[in-house]
Amino acid sequence: MEKKLWGGRFSEGTDQFVEEFTESVSFDRELALYDIKGSIAHARMLGKQGVIPEEDAQKIIKGLQEIRKEIQEGEFQWKKELEDVHMNIEKALIEKIGDVGGKLHTGRSRNDQVITAFRLYLKEETGNIIELLKELKKPS
Repeated sequence: MEKKLWGGRFSEGTDQFVEEFTESVSFDRELALYDIKGSIAHARMLGKQGVIPEEDAQKIIKGLQEIRKEIQEGEFQWKKELEDVHMNIEKALIEKIGDVGGKLHTGRSRNDQVITAFRLYLKEETGNIIELLKELKKPS
């Protein structure tokens, strides 16, 4: 079983009912490509500003691009026990490129990551809805 972010606070494992109730990966997969897009931009900034070495930023970007391809091709292995899309991607990145993958969170909170992915998703979907409404308004 995967170690939870908050797992050190409890002496016993999580009840299976709670695991199933709190997981969101089964429906927040829609955010995966947006999470990766935001993470790539963040890694670029970290490297450009010298917060992390440029070669680390490039490793992170390459790893995220590979994960994006796996997701797009339906080959990515989603794990419910990792709770959400963000943790699934983070775990896969670290497995793919090693500890340097953990540097992606430098200067960015979990909440920043989540809201960035959600805003990118909403921006695109709003554009899609506007186009559909324009299509609907056209005289037949």
